[in-house]
Amino acid sequence: MEGIISTIPDRCRRCYGCIRECPAKAIRVVNGQALVMQDRCIACGHCVKVCSQGAKHITSYNFSEFNRLLAEVPSIALVAPSFAASWPGNYLKLPAALKKLGFEQVVETAFGADLISPMYIDELSQYPGKTIISSSCPAVCNYIEKYYPELVPNLATIVSPMVALGRYLKELYGKTKPVFFFGPCTAKKAEILDGTVSESIDGVLTFAELKELFTASGINIDKQEEMRFDPPYANLGKVYPLAGGLLKTADLPFDVMEKEVLVVEGKSKVVEIIEEISNNQINAKFIDILFCEGCISGPAIASDLNHYSRREKVIEYVQATINQVDKQVWKSSLYNSRGLNLHREFFERPVGGVPATEAETAEVLVAINKKSDKDRLNCGACGYLTCKEFAASVSQGLAEREMCLPFLIDELQNAYEDLRTTQEQLHSAEKLASIGQLAAGIAHEINNPLGTIMLYASLVQRQLVKIEMPPSPAEDLQTIINEANRCKNIVANLLNFARQGKLSVQRFDIFDMLTQIVKKIKQHQVFAGIKVEMHHEANDSELEADKDQLEQVFQNLLMNAAEAMEGFDTKRITILIVDEENTLSVKITDTGCGIPKENANKIFTPFFTTKKIGKGTGLGMAIAYGIIKMHKGDITFDSTPGNGTTFSVRLPKQITKSESYIN
Repeated sequence: MEGIISTIPDRCRRCYGCIRECPAKAIRVVNGQALVMQDRCIACGHCVKVCSQGAKHITSYNFSEFNRLLAEVPSIALVAPSFAASWPGNYLKLPAALKKLGFEQVVETAFGADLISPMYIDELSQYPGKTIISSSCPAVCNYIEKYYPELVPNLATIVSPMVALGRYLKELYGKTKPVFFFGPCTAKKAEILDGTVSESIDGVLTFAELKELFTASGINIDKQEEMRFDPPYANLGKVYPLAGGLLKTADLPFDVMEKEVLVVEGKSKVVEIIEEISNNQINAKFIDILFCEGCISGPAIASDLNHYSRREKVIEYVQATINQVDKQVWKSSLYNSRGLNLHREFFERPVGGVPATEAETAEVLVAINKKSDKDRLNCGACGYLTCKEFAASVSQGLAEREMCLPFLIDELQNAYEDLRTTQEQLHSAEKLASIGQLAAGIAHEINNPLGTIMLYASLVQRQLVKIEMPPSPAEDLQTIINEANRCKNIVANLLNFARQGKLSVQRFDIFDMLTQIVKKIKQHQVFAGIKVEMHHEANDSELEADKDQLEQVFQNLLMNAAEAMEGFDTKRITILIVDEENTLSVKITDTGCGIPKENANKIFTPFFTTKKIGKGTGLGMAIAYGIIKMHKGDITFDSTPGNGTTFSVRLPKQITKSESYIN
């Protein structure tokens, strides 16, 4: 259901200014849109004032219905006493413009202020031991009813000037005569929805809406004549829109040294004073409270003047017209209204909802990286005063974590790092594609001579068997055949890699595989004097993978580690197997020369090698990188030049059927 104030989603741009400004925290953020929660809203309109995108919408009166009614029934316009601030250059022409619009009478709401002001003196004398809160500002009344219901008995049971004058005119001219109010306040629209006062006013329009009506009706206020308002004429009630105006009208004491009477205006001060009253920290007998800095700063004042210029215009109007009032006629009008009921009731309307627990708030704080007090900047970018208040709102579903600017910046930084890593991987993948093309050609070319070697080695072996040669040459030939077969398997794997082929997945124990690899390669002369240590810290070291291809990877890493320690006194390779949830991690650490920083980004680049000519092709690490990525794993390294290198290979324990292909 649309309330007095709502959000236009297409215009909401994640600025959260409305949250900072809303005293009731009646804004809920959903998918980045700051939506008004009608059950919590007090219709103060502060969110409208601060929204630079015009995303907050004030419910407008039905202009078509309004014009139809004016044309059919003689109606009365009530004008709030702050009108001089909205039409600073031609405010004396406003009555004529309203009559041209179709109103039969145009009356100053200030007379309603004159009606109720003496009642505050009676209220104070009737309840001498209680702090009385003025009830002229409907936003303040809404706020107390919803958020401080225990203070409802402190609200003066007196109607606002608008309602007072509405009842006066309905009593004078009949209840069927339409009465419309024009002013700068959005909360007035909510006030007339209250069943205890709704009979007094038929419609509320803001000054901004009135200006739209003038434009739509082709009425240029500058071209109208100056005209006095219709009776009943107002006296000091004209100063009501200014801070302390109620006290001036009621002739209550107002002095900086006065402790029993206070005037409080402005959102932050109002919230503060109401909380202090609730906590019994205020001893004043009467407090005049306005959510805006006087009604001249209402959200729909529709004026470009600053606060002080608006104040001057109202004072200028009061000084120019106050002596035009016939005091005897004015007093007679007040006297004739002595039997009019200008009281009303207020009710407790506490806002529901379960407050966030400390545990829920703490959980959100951890999620947005606010783990300690030093992490909680309380910068207010989210619209909340503190990080803790924001976290509580997140846990209640009123806010979103992304509203925290430092958290969002960290998330963006992480996203940037992920993007950079992805770009590097893509760059490596592009280079690996060139390996694929090369590998395909090499595989086809090498397969033919390998086949010939195996064929003739087999033929010679058969001949040797026939002529009963000693076993040594036959065994040597068998070694040639075995190694040729291994070369053929490597070429086949290289060809599969080039074709982005299917992995030959089997279940095996990686610790056992590494043990066999170490046992075999330690026979190589490059491993002379090298101590190999193996540490098994995994609860379960079995995984599903392509065993042959992983043997190629780890054999390559171990050979590189051994070659990196040539010429070093301390020669040690440490192999560590660690179980990490659904992955196995193998770390191979050497005490060799390390990798210079300038080469760090080239390690997995095809054809890059630091080995002497004829000792390396520069394809080993690139192929290893490709094999690990085929397994949906990761291969990284950490190196300190002169102190060795650690290569870390992380592999998933299981590869699904759809993952057994290169993607």
